[in-house]
Amino acid sequence: MHKSVIVIGAGIGGLTTAALLTKEGYGVKVFEQAAVTGGCASTFRRRGFTFDVGATQVAGLEPGGIHAEIFAALGVDCPAAIPCDPACAVYLAGESQPISLWRDRQRWQQERHTQFPGSEAFWQCLDQLFAISWRFQGRNPILPPRNLYDLGQCVAALRPDTLLTVPYGLMTVTDLLRFYDLQGDRRLRQFLDLQLKLYSQVDASETALLYGATALGLCQDPHGLYHLQGSMQVLSDRLEQALNHQGGEIFLRHSVEQIQVQGDLVTGVRVKDLKSGLRFVETADHVVANVTIQDLVKLLGDRAPNTYQQRLKNLPPASGAFVIYLGVKDEAIPPDCPPHLQFLYNPQGAIAEVNSLFVSVSQPEDGRAPPGYRTLIASSFTEPNHWWQNQLDYSQEKELYTQRAIAQLGKFFDLRPDHIIHCEAATPRTFARFTARDRGIVGGIGQRLQTFGPFGIASRTPLKHLWLVGDSVHPGEGTAGASYSARTVVQQIQRNSRKY
Repeated sequence: MHKSVIVIGAGIGGLTTAALLTKEGYGVKVFEQAAVTGGCASTFRRRGFTFDVGATQVAGLEPGGIHAEIFAALGVDCPAAIPCDPACAVYLAGESQPISLWRDRQRWQQERHTQFPGSEAFWQCLDQLFAISWRFQGRNPILPPRNLYDLGQCVAALRPDTLLTVPYGLMTVTDLLRFYDLQGDRRLRQFLDLQLKLYSQVDASETALLYGATALGLCQDPHGLYHLQGSMQVLSDRLEQALNHQGGEIFLRHSVEQIQVQGDLVTGVRVKDLKSGLRFVETADHVVANVTIQDLVKLLGDRAPNTYQQRLKNLPPASGAFVIYLGVKDEAIPPDCPPHLQFLYNPQGAIAEVNSLFVSVSQPEDGRAPPGYRTLIASSFTEPNHWWQNQLDYSQEKELYTQRAIAQLGKFFDLRPDHIIHCEAATPRTFARFTARDRGIVGGIGQRLQTFGPFGIASRTPLKHLWLVGDSVHPGEGTAGASYSARTVVQQIQRNSRKY
């Protein structure tokens, strides 16, 4: 008898879990409150422009990469994409020449030698830690382990070289800087803070070293970051294709309001059809939640385990994002502009959340803009609670942030009024409405020492047959991280089904 599974949320983690389980013969239903799938990796259209909502680049499309392996397992084609080279051009405050993260290893080594003289031993240590950690991750460990099976999978993934990382397991990136006597290199520290904030949600002083090594190493060959043809939506399109082909079902505009629990066993969910307003209960053998840990606790209500409630109290504040979406003429973009840039400005300014901009620029004929035009998306981290204050003049604050962002972008791009065809901005309140994530938070849980790897939140929850996927669990944020978490959950559900 085939087991039934309900998946809450059609982000990349939820869709990947659903598609893989459907292929294995499970009866799968996905409930998604939005009108489209993809979550933070979806898109929207305005005046002929296609904008990526949140995620704008993807890792794991190379042979052996997580997305390539999953698409091959599902029997669907990998989406067309080109490697980003450089992966990012980083501009520090007051500097006109970027630090370019080249895909070619030798070229990147020369770049960092030029930009950060005397730091090569530091970078070589990061490279070694990344290589060992990547091989370990490729052997499908289950982190953090929550029972003997999970522990067995972790032990099976160990190799002698894995033990070399043990001395670094309780270090931050800043600790490694101190070890190599580089803590006084202001430019290196600024660069690391900028890049790590994108992937770990925190700066070098808080990012777990083993996670930081992976985040900083993924840009180089044979790995790399990719720019998709069309939009980020093609990832969820491929997963939907596989899911539908195997008989799985997706219900859009259906919001899960509560997870049903009997004793310590999850039995199903209560759903609201947002089109008709009707509510109903759907039962299943397993429930997979592609939501934040904050939203999982809300869905469980008073049945949320005390361990989860206590963990939430101890978590540092999550990040939000302010994003500006511009449709512009080609003339606004400098020649040979890379697809991704990052700017640090006014690092000592009072408004810390808007002093870094990560910018994504569409490429000619990549399907995001009509001929002669481009999309330009710029995002900065912001404190989500700021946007939910009762006394805040929301419209005025949103306009102020928009004008600040355009002023900063105008130092690099030619954003005279007649070059801007469309301008739109999103705040945490926008993301809360579109993605249903708690307060519109983005990027999952910061990869600090106390929340990374064996100290993180597990995909196996304390309630039987309830699983968590996405950026709240190992190995963290991004579509690749969400896909790894999905594969882990599928592995655990299959093991559970064989036991019973």
